[in-house]
Amino acid sequence: MSEFLDPTDSPSVNTIDLETVVGSTYYSGDDSTRRTLSRRNGEFEGVKMGNTSSMLTQYDIEEVQGHCQDLFEQQEILSLYQRFCQLDRNSKGFISSDEFLSVPEFAMNPLSQRLLRMVDGLNFKEFVAFLSAFSAKASLRQKVKLIFKVYDSNCNGKVSSKDIMEVLRDLSGSFMSDEQREQVLSQVMTEAGYTSDSFLTLEDFIKVFGSCKPEMDVEIPVD
Repeated sequence: MSEFLDPTDSPSVNTIDLETVVGSTYYSGDDSTRRTLSRRNGEFEGVKMGNTSSMLTQYDIEEVQGHCQDLFEQQEILSLYQRFCQLDRNSKGFISSDEFLSVPEFAMNPLSQRLLRMVDGLNFKEFVAFLSAFSAKASLRQKVKLIFKVYDSNCNGKVSSKDIMEVLRDLSGSFMSDEQREQVLSQVMTEAGYTSDSFLTLEDFIKVFGSCKPEMDVEIPVD
């Protein structure tokens, strides 16, 4: 029954199509503004786009790899960097919530408002770290930790039955009544040894979700 409480079971959550979200090249305006990345003398350099240019050195890439616990290959990080630069319209060095909403898959996600709380203002390293939970190499704990943050609306490290019910409403919409949601929640909590009055910590959450093995894998297209 725990799969009913898994936000990654939503079709728009469990698979992130990085063919769109990441991409290997992109356009902004006409052909003169096409952005690519090339390697020269050990550095990955952004080809000039309008009046701006950007560059990732080998050191930068390795630092980002370490920050995401080596869950992405170097070429994948380059692809993520290209997408990050596209979303960061004014080259601020971070991505705002409005910029994230420009990605259709993100904007249509039933949990988009909850996710915005987690992604607003991310710099590139933080952007990669956020996406690393969706890597096929990510551990169950890393994946469940992200799900836990979706439920933890108050960011207090605990999830209540009220928090879970709110996410269930977002995910199920009119397909389930409040009575059905309460039945699902009660059964899941009872099976895991908790009551409706319990507050779940991350460790408790792992106990509840550990058996459902959330599918959050993504494929990052690389050249």
